[in-house]
Amino acid sequence: MFLRWMVRRDNTGVDFGIWTRLSPAQLSCPLDVYSGNVARKLGLLHRKQNDGKGLFELDTALRGLDAKDPVKYDFALFGLGVFEGF
Repeated sequence: MFLRWMVRRDNTGVDFGIWTRLSPAQLSCPLDVYSGNVARKLGLLHRKQNDGKGLFELDTALRGLDAKDPVKYDFALFGLGVFEGF
């Protein structure tokens, strides 16, 4: 999450984007219980474990949606799991 905040730049003030040596394309979406469960329900992740292989699978799927900024989907996956009970 810290890397996301420091590398990505957005207009809402969540991501500061003050580290310019890294690109958002180099980041991976954090895989936790909530994002993993939502990703499985959406068909983005088929592996049952939230481990390195699962992260690689989710990362590959998200890069297929947006290779330049795959981490932008983090809040959507997390929020659907926590706040919407998806």
